[in-house]
Amino acid sequence: MAHEVEHRSLARYLEEHSLKRTKQRDAILEVFLEATGHITSEEIYKRVQKEHPGIGYTTVYRTMKLLCDAGLANERRFDDSVTRYEIAQEHHDHLVCVRCGKIVEFECRMIESSQEEIAARYGFQVLRHRHELYGHCESCREQRETPPSSEA
Repeated sequence: MAHEVEHRSLARYLEEHSLKRTKQRDAILEVFLEATGHITSEEIYKRVQKEHPGIGYTTVYRTMKLLCDAGLANERRFDDSVTRYEIAQEHHDHLVCVRCGKIVEFECRMIESSQEEIAARYGFQVLRHRHELYGHCESCREQRETPPSSEA
């Protein structure tokens, strides 16, 4: 089975919380893990439907909440207020294009170090943070800068 480690992790979480392991949950987990980048419940639902048409949207939504609780997924909301999910991984930050919705993940030790220094300066213990930069991606900027062609 693909993603065996994640499936075992979910099974362990379900057992620890006296919840049932179901084929639906396994199918949703598999679709989620096959996705790249940030994915909405709606997108997961549509993909799950191709193989498992009996799985409803509510089941997908609840399972994604469960995957977050189990530490397998992270829930993200950017400026558009749409809930997206990403595979739980090491900390990273985001660049978000406000035109096309493109999301780029990045890591920057300098930013992390500066945040730690600022927190220490003010005697603040950081528990978690989000760093999201909003703007226009290169593709959207190029489209906007290209003048429309005039046809004679």
